[in-house]
This record gives sequence, C-alpha cells and structure tokens, in this order.
Amino acid sequence: MGIVEKIKEIEAEMARTQKNKATEFHLGQMKARIAKLRTQLLEPKGGSGGAGEGFEVTKYGHGRVALIGFPSVGKSTLLTMLTGTHSEAASYEFTTLTCIPGIIHYNDTKIQLLDLPGIIEGASEGKGRGRQVIAVSKSSDIVLMVLDASKSEGHRQILTRELEAVGLRLNKRPPQIYFKKKKTGGISFNSTLHLTHINEKLCYQILHEYKIHNAEVLFREDATVDEFIDVIEGNRKYMKCIYVYNKIDVVGIDDVDRLSRQPNSIVISCNMKLNLDRLLAKMWEEMGLVRVYTKPQGQQPDFAEPVVLSTDRGGCTVEDFCNHIHRSLVKEVKYVLVWGISARHYPQHCGLGHLLQDEDVVQIVKKKDKEDGGGRGRFKSHSNAPSRISDREKKVPLKT
Repeated sequence: MGIVEKIKEIEAEMARTQKNKATEFHLGQMKARIAKLRTQLLEPKGGSGGAGEGFEVTKYGHGRVALIGFPSVGKSTLLTMLTGTHSEAASYEFTTLTCIPGIIHYNDTKIQLLDLPGIIEGASEGKGRGRQVIAVSKSSDIVLMVLDASKSEGHRQILTRELEAVGLRLNKRPPQIYFKKKKTGGISFNSTLHLTHINEKLCYQILHEYKIHNAEVLFREDATVDEFIDVIEGNRKYMKCIYVYNKIDVVGIDDVDRLSRQPNSIVISCNMKLNLDRLLAKMWEEMGLVRVYTKPQGQQPDFAEPVVLSTDRGGCTVEDFCNHIHRSLVKEVKYVLVWGISARHYPQHCGLGHLLQDEDVVQIVKKKDKEDGGGRGRFKSHSNAPSRISDREKKVPLKT
C-alpha cells in the first residue's frame, strides 16, 4: 500500500470516528500518523535519476510574490498588467505550463512576481505537477491567492487545504510552544495556563508516535493538537496570504461588498482595470518593506536608491542596515545619526540596536584609527607599556 492510500485510509477512519472525550486520544494519534506520512510524501525519492524539470527561478529584487490559483482565474492577465511581462492568456485552462517571472517597480523598490501554473485538487499528492508549484511558493515572501469572484467559496477552502497539506500555514503565527529533545530524563510536560485542547496523556501518546521518549515541552498558549504536531515536525512555514477576487465585473454589487469585507481580501477586475492600485498598496503593507536612505558626512541624502530591509529578510535594525552594506562595517561604527519617523529628535544619536522605520535617513560615523606613534606633537597620548612596574618585562642581564 502506497503512502497516499495510507493517508486516505486514516482520513476515512477519522471521519468514521465520533469526536468525544473517549476518542480524543485515538484521534490525536491518527493526526500524528497523517503528519508523518505527509512528511514522507514530500521527501525526494531515492535513486540516481536525473533532475526533473522544475519551476524554480533565480531570486531578484527586494521581495518575491507568488500567484496561486485554479486554472483560468486571471493570473497571467494580472502579471501582464502589473509588470508588463507578456504571459500568454487564453480562454482555455492550463495556458501557463511553467513559471513566468515579472518585476513590479513600486515605491523605489523591485518586487518579483511569479506566475505559476494553475493547481487542482490533489496537488499536494503530486497531481498536475502541484508539488513543484507549491515548492516555488514556499520560497516567496507572500502568496497572492487569485480566485474567481463568480465561482463558489469552496475554491478558497480547497486551495487552503492543499497548501496546508504540504506544510504552509497561511496568515497564522507560530504557536507559543517550547519543545526540545533530550538524551535522557524522560518527558517533562509543563504549561503556563489551563489547556482545553490537549493534556499530558495525549502529549505523551503523540510523542511516542514519533518515537520521542526524552523531551521538554512547555505550553505558553492554549494550543491545539495540530499546532503541537507542527512544532514537533519543525518544517512548517508561516506565510502571509492575500485573497484576490478577480472578475468582479460579472457579479452583483452585493457580492462585491461581501467579498471586500472579508479579512485579507481584495476585489479587482483585470478586464476593466479596477482596484489594481489598492492591490499594490495592500501587497506593500503586508510585505513590510522598509526603505532607508544614506547620507554621507557633509553632503545631502541620497534619495535615488534606498537600502531596502524587511523583517523576514534579516531584520530592520541599524546593525542589519550595516550588514546589508558590508559585513565589516559593524566593527567600524562609532554611532549613527538618524532622521525620520523612528527618531525622537533630528538628528538622534543611535546605536546598533535601534529599529528603523520606512523612509528613514541614516548617517554612519566611523571610529577614528589611532596612529602607531600616539597623539600629536612631542608628547605621546598613550603608551603600550604596562601600567604597573611589576608587570614590565625584565631585560636579560648583559654578559660580561
């Protein structure tokens, strides 16, 4: 029996099992088994076969956005309108068969937009080259899930289920659970609050399913069984997702109003070029890019090419800004002068831990190198000799 058949068999057993206090331990064990099998399903197969054709493209720009959706929802048309890159669009499904990249120039930054082939139900199991599509989306900063406003709401649930099956968690944060394997000592289970979804016995059974008998577990929030399994697996990726409803020109105004009020949702029309500017603004807001301008000493700031930072790519502190310019610059920094939103007064003297905001201006003041001969004039300002006489190196006596 293959891995996919085993997963379907366990899911059928879970569907038949009633949910109550007597069966919650059995359901928790089956969820752990499904998570293990899905991890095995994503592992590359052994053997010396040649590499297959993939969709991976070289990273370019300050951020990467992936377009995911069913066939014929308007992904290629959206890429062409936002980037100017030609992507073939037609009235039949699966027009796009490979990954087509494009560049969005927005707010003095370059954002890479990827047009991926349409995925179908069962993509997480390999249908329709779904694994390659989802693997490329894992390498992006945010996901744009393009949906047809005239279709049912079930398409969004199907796509979310397929992405979660391969370890993508959309618009979620990592659970506050501390987990660490140990060599000896058994399982230590603690929590800082009352747990309603999981208890100590169920935690032991899930860990034994993974053959973990020595570990330290600390719950800092009321997490579920699925979140605890995600922490044990350790390969989940938490990403931001924007739900883009296209083709709003073929539905009524009541449906457009209902879709636009849903969280993390934007309604657009590529055919009539409606609300595309709001889509770019929402994309910029979710990516959290921070533009920092440099100012040489005694000169005007350089507003031509900013240094773009982000929390997902390194951080937004002054130290991250220095590392972005050059790795050795951090050791030479004496202090920095900051103008902008993050500064309390202009200019503000800051250290390496200062958090920068969008459109800040930064001037770096370096340490002055000391000369080998000491200070100025006839007298030395410092000496390399020890301060105490007893620490001085004694000269070897002359031979007579």
